[in-house]
Amino acid sequence: MFTDKGPLGERVFLSADVARLAGISLRQLQWWDERKLVSPRKEDHRRVYVPEQVLEILTVAVLRRKGVSLQKIRRILRLLRRGLGHQDSNVRSANSKLYLVTDGNSIFIEDQPENILNRLAAANKPMYLVSLSEQMKRITSEEAPRRYRSKQLQLFENSAWNRRIVGQTKSQ
Repeated sequence: MFTDKGPLGERVFLSADVARLAGISLRQLQWWDERKLVSPRKEDHRRVYVPEQVLEILTVAVLRRKGVSLQKIRRILRLLRRGLGHQDSNVRSANSKLYLVTDGNSIFIEDQPENILNRLAAANKPMYLVSLSEQMKRITSEEAPRRYRSKQLQLFENSAWNRRIVGQTKSQ
């Protein structure tokens, strides 16, 4: 599920977009990339993120704000990638409510509030809760940047610069 290869026309996010959505600095995002926490695709010296990677970064940002160590976050991400592989359509569904419940060593992906409350009540150590559905809504919302690879290519193809070059070749 967490692949950075996709068809032309996939939605992509640049570093500035991701940092703004996650409420972190560009340097923090770069540091996470250098530590191989979430590694984006690189195109022309720019970091390009697909929605699944943005979801991971938003989740990391929430957990860091709650005080979870980077070591535990690595473990959580590894388990989350595995768990979300089975839940991909649920995460993307607009009316789905999906939550990550974790103690830092294990994770539970829940969609029923009763199950979440039961897990929290039965816990004998601190538990952390992240709404994956809310994070996905932030990514797909109207406020999120709208960058599509095909539109970027179209813009280049239809640019005034390109028309001038093509026009010069036709007139010669």
